Amino acid sequence: MLKNDHYTYRVTWSEEDREYVGLCAEFHSLSWLAESPEAALKGIRQVVAEVVKDLLAQGETPPEPIASRQFSGRFMVRVPPELHRRLVLQSQEEGISLNRLASDKLRKQDA
Repeated sequence: MLKNDHYTYRVTWSEEDREYVGLCAEFHSLSWLAESPEAALKGIRQVVAEVVKDLLAQGETPPEPIASRQFSGRFMVRVPPELHRRLVLQSQEEGISLNRLASDKLRKQDA
């Protein structure tokens, strides 16, 4: 296993495969199928460790763990002009900034 493994893992059920699948957010092309969630997690962590080892051996840099990254809280989203107009109108009617309206809507979707 990796020393100081700070990657982001998730285990979910795959109805198609009828097994649990282990996933790693930083390595979206990797997965591991197993009969139990514990085995799926162990499997994906081992696969990630092997890939990181191979990347380092080839002089490549593995992805930085999401948990280690710093985020500014800013990102730009492009939307169709009519949607932009409707959102500005809604924000004005609610007496809040467009940024606040968008942030509130995203927060609700995340819940």
